[in-house]
This record gives sequence, C-alpha cells and structure tokens, in this order.
Amino acid sequence: MAFTISDFTSQLTGDGARPNLFNVTLTFPTYVTNGSAAGQKATFMIKSASIPPSSMGIVPQYYFGREIKIPGNRVFPDWNVTIVNDEDFLIRSALENWSNNLNSHVGNVRNPSALVMAQYGVDAIVTQYGKTGSPIRTYTFRSMYPINIEQIQLDWGQNDTIEEYGVTFAYQEWTANSTT
Repeated sequence: MAFTISDFTSQLTGDGARPNLFNVTLTFPTYVTNGSAAGQKATFMIKSASIPPSSMGIVPQYYFGREIKIPGNRVFPDWNVTIVNDEDFLIRSALENWSNNLNSHVGNVRNPSALVMAQYGVDAIVTQYGKTGSPIRTYTFRSMYPINIEQIQLDWGQNDTIEEYGVTFAYQEWTANSTT
C-alpha cells in the first residue's frame, strides 16, 4: 500500500484536536461555603483534566473450555483534575468544605443537607475547543463529588513555581455532545 503525507493530512480534520484547548465548568453544592465563587474561579484554575474513558465490563461465559466474552455493565472510573492554587485558597477551601460535609473530620458524620445524591453530587462539564475558539465537544459528568484532595507539597527549594494539587472525583455517568 502506498503512503503519502497528503493521504494522511486529507483525513486530519482541522489539523487535529489540541489537548490544551479546553476548560472545565465545576459547580459546588449550595451548602458549600463560597461554592459559587469557587466554581467561577475553577474555570480558570483547572489546568489539566481529561476526556473520560469509555469502559465496559465483560461477562465471561465458558463453553467446552473456551471463554466467550459477553458485554457487561458500563464502568465509570474516577476522574482527576489538577488545580492551580493561589493565595486566597478559595477553590481548595470549597473542596475541603464539600468533602467535610460528606463526612466530617471529627464527628464522622454527614451534613443533613448532603444526605441524598441529588444534594451532594453535582454536574461538571469539560468543553473541548477548536482552534477557532468555538466549542467542538462537551462531556458532562453527572452526580460528581470529590473523593480525594491531594496534598500540596511545600519545599524551600521550590522557587519560581506556583502551587498546584490534584483532585479525584467519583461520578455516576458521563454524556457527550458534539457542538459543531
């Protein structure tokens, strides 16, 4: 089979999607202190995220020693983001408050305002943009909540850097929508 660069480039729509053209819209439950302001700021401070994987379980069935693979249930693995921290700690404080409302550090109890998923699980949206600045695809994470807020490493030798930390979220499902 002959291969030419023009064959390849003729199939590469828009010169390919760029991984740095995205933003995340993160919302917080209403009971989270400063949640609305933290959500607005998060759009600018979430420096890395991912488009979610599409995974399905397998139900193995055996017949005369041979494994037959049958499609199982859809699996939604945890989702990770990296957040740039600034000196107001607004997003970090809101995430810690959200997590503490789900299970408090001292009392090991849940806030009565967060007793059902509709109250503690919120939606988040990842928007992928084209090089013209127009959104080309969105992914919505449904009923999401933080399960791990990573440490912020402090170090006297770290000059000329800005703090950042990772957050892991659990969610119930995701949906995708093309916007073009």
